Amino acid sequence: MNADNQNVRFDPELIRRYDRAGPRYTSYPTAVQFHEGFGEEDYRAAAARSNAGGRALSLYFHLPFCDTVCYYCACNKIVTKDRSRAAPYLQRLHRELAMQGELFDARRKVEQLHWGGGTPTFLSHAEMSELVDVTGRHFELVEDGEYSIEIDPREVDGETVGLLRRLGFNRLSLGVQDFDARVQKAVNRIQGEAETLGVIDAARGAGFRSVSVDLIYGLPHQSVASFAATVDKIIAAAPDRLSVFNYAHLPERFKPQRRIAAANLPSAAQKLAILEDTIGRLTAAGYVYIGMDHFARPDDELAVAQREGTLYRNFQGYSTHADCDLVAVGVTSIGMIADTYSQNVRTEAEYFERVDAGRLPVFRGVRLSADDRLRRAVITDLICHFRVDYARIKAAYGVVFEDYFAAELAVLESMQNDGLLRLEASGITVAPAGRLLIRNICMVFDRYLSEVKGGYSKVI
Repeated sequence: MNADNQNVRFDPELIRRYDRAGPRYTSYPTAVQFHEGFGEEDYRAAAARSNAGGRALSLYFHLPFCDTVCYYCACNKIVTKDRSRAAPYLQRLHRELAMQGELFDARRKVEQLHWGGGTPTFLSHAEMSELVDVTGRHFELVEDGEYSIEIDPREVDGETVGLLRRLGFNRLSLGVQDFDARVQKAVNRIQGEAETLGVIDAARGAGFRSVSVDLIYGLPHQSVASFAATVDKIIAAAPDRLSVFNYAHLPERFKPQRRIAAANLPSAAQKLAILEDTIGRLTAAGYVYIGMDHFARPDDELAVAQREGTLYRNFQGYSTHADCDLVAVGVTSIGMIADTYSQNVRTEAEYFERVDAGRLPVFRGVRLSADDRLRRAVITDLICHFRVDYARIKAAYGVVFEDYFAAELAVLESMQNDGLLRLEASGITVAPAGRLLIRNICMVFDRYLSEVKGGYSKVI
């Protein structure tokens, strides 16, 4: 399954027409379908089933602490300047790791590990070192695995970057959002260019395999010209990957966003202009459009995986590890084991209570039906490869695509008429004008969508 991923076309009129809210499809079914009828025993049963398959493992750690609050943030976090707050949380994280480790066959190796947050580098050097050590006691980490960490450039220096590399991390993701001083002040994230670019240089010097940068468009006071200045500086720094996220202003759901004045946000037309200019600059600089918000250099593993048809998508975004079970630890983290998704409790107090009682902190989840697995495969093919091959689906799931999805194909005809995709005898191919609107196309195959009332961000 191959696609010319640099061939993405920005069509403002189409984007305006299709700009509705919808899931990001980091899973299917999405988290909205998770329910509390799925609990600890269901998770244990899923782990036992997964051992029979013997797939490799991926580990995700949610480290929720932040020193200061960024007003745009919609993450689950604990904002505190008290660094001692991390110690009791880590004690429980170590215990959860031990409980999780008992569930999985010791011969199953960890090929991928990710620390997310919050701000993982909120932890002290000793705490980070101990967490890696404890992980190694309960899971077997392969030497050449993909081990990544999200960092805040304001939290680290060259010494910290060197430590992370010695601990085994080889991929680094850092938030920039915007270098413009006025924008930074409005969102309470004051971050100098020198410290940010210094971290990128330090990562390269320490031998990190990949550096990824996050930007956000749609923040207060942004304009095409101001954001272009940030994009050009990032292009000059030449990260391996970039994520360019759309800021979703949902102050009714995320309290910190109430400190952002809606009057200072760029208009919908301005946001589209910023996005168009950004895509033009990145593709002109040689970056490949992977999909959704993501760009990568042509030799990056994401771009290679997409060309080879092995790209995958999970709760951390695009991934090259489709053949792993995902074990997630920490508050609110989401795992994917066998044919299930599961989520840990959302608050620190609940997390402590469950772990202290010797219980896994899983509080909800879902076991996928045959229909769920089929639709997940279709959505994954679309969102990762811009193509669905009917013969491949039939071989894997035993259904005649044109019959099973007759109603969905009828809906797609209008999208074909608008130039978003092509319906062919062998499958569905997303056209260049449809790639920015891939979420809309995926939504046609989401049988739960009509049951959900709001709560999603706009697709662009």
